[in-house]
Amino acid sequence: MNFYFQAAGVLDRLGEKRGSVKGLIAALPEKDRKRTAALVIETLKYKSVLAETIAAAQLHKHERKLNSANLALVLVHDALLASGGIQAGDGPLKQAVLRHKTRMNGELQRIKIKRGVSSNAELAATADARAASIPRYVRVNTLKWTMDEAVESLQAQGFKAGNSQNLQPREYAADAHIPNLLLFHPQTAFQDDASYAAGKFILQDKASCFPATVLAPPAHDHATVIDATAAPGNKTSQLSALMKGKGTLMAFERDRRRFGTLQTMLAKAGCPNTSALNADFLTTDPADERFASVSHILLDPSCSGSGIVNRLDYLMEPEDDSDGSAENARLEKLASFQLLIVRHAMKFPAARKIVYSTCSVHEVENEHVVKAALASEEAAEAGWTLAPRIRVLPSWPRRGHPGILADQGASESVVRCEPGEDATNGFFVACFERASSRKRKAGDDEDDRDHDHDRDAELDVANTVDPGQSPAKKKRKKKKKKSKAVVSESEIVGLTSS
Repeated sequence: MNFYFQAAGVLDRLGEKRGSVKGLIAALPEKDRKRTAALVIETLKYKSVLAETIAAAQLHKHERKLNSANLALVLVHDALLASGGIQAGDGPLKQAVLRHKTRMNGELQRIKIKRGVSSNAELAATADARAASIPRYVRVNTLKWTMDEAVESLQAQGFKAGNSQNLQPREYAADAHIPNLLLFHPQTAFQDDASYAAGKFILQDKASCFPATVLAPPAHDHATVIDATAAPGNKTSQLSALMKGKGTLMAFERDRRRFGTLQTMLAKAGCPNTSALNADFLTTDPADERFASVSHILLDPSCSGSGIVNRLDYLMEPEDDSDGSAENARLEKLASFQLLIVRHAMKFPAARKIVYSTCSVHEVENEHVVKAALASEEAAEAGWTLAPRIRVLPSWPRRGHPGILADQGASESVVRCEPGEDATNGFFVACFERASSRKRKAGDDEDDRDHDHDRDAELDVANTVDPGQSPAKKKRKKKKKKSKAVVSESEIVGLTSS
């Protein structure tokens, strides 16, 4: 029965706006995560139907012990829709539901007749159609193996290279913009893949790979980099890989539970240069000696998440906000926090590059935050400006919205992704660089020589990669239904992919 209490707890926190479906499930103990995720997702799909059924049967009126609405939802879901029924011993709560099962089944049939459907599956909430067009993205964790080794492993499992524009099941392609990123058919599942379990494959949306790629941290022993809001850890592990496990990468996460998730992710990915800190980045003192050599900072603060179309939040019932006032107030509050964290990062004395990103499509969280940051005292005093397009994924076509930043050049300097159009979730990336960083000593430039070479290689990817040809092949060429109500495996796997 504890399993049902755990699932009900997730639903409680969702109702209290204390997290997203994805985030709350990711914070669950790993041994219970898959099972709980399946029940939470399936219950949310049928939530309105289950609530209507429970109300019509007057379950709460007759069974006072069922004083938790969400506990009743998950128990009734399994009683009516799961093939195995309620998976618990014959305790009082289970019996409280089963006493009314016949009547609730009758109410469920009446709902189907009223809605003109014949199966339980037709009662489920439907997903955002835009999510169906997003490939399954898998980043090859180069801390553990190479792209060639990954491709050889895939081919040994029966995968073959395909066309990135029309991937079929059991096909893969190299991404055209991000090195070491592979694309698969959207329904490809990796939950039971040995390479995924070993941390060799990281499930990470393409747009989520943009910030670390743009930051392009140095890969030498004296490098010091900060990931200011690190959980769940995908971007952090990517930074560590780009640094080749060298130098020091400080990963901040203030929330205790999310910090636990971060630690698990970093251990799984094998990030030898990363120090995870259960602390609020905003409380750090930029003048502290520990941060004296911090040169690169990644900022991916809390945002509205309006660009994420595969996060399962479509399952949540929309609030009544007909005039948009509540949403506007929420966005303004988020933007204030986002600006605060950018301005704080600009105070670090040795910082020369800051990347700011959100998974939002709203201008107030994106271009307007960038505009305000550039107009801040911190930017003026330290000489922070926007990095030009040539250093911010130059081959990516979608750029910032015009008319907000200073000029067209500034708009071209930032990156946007549009859900449903760019085969990614919605995203925004801006890169600030310090004017003084262009006047570094020759010794600093020499330290970054290996890293600069890597950046050149990354830029070359967009111009040379054949999405339908595997990296291994390129290298060789160069040398010469009662509804079962079962949640799909790809939905559960997708919980950790952003």
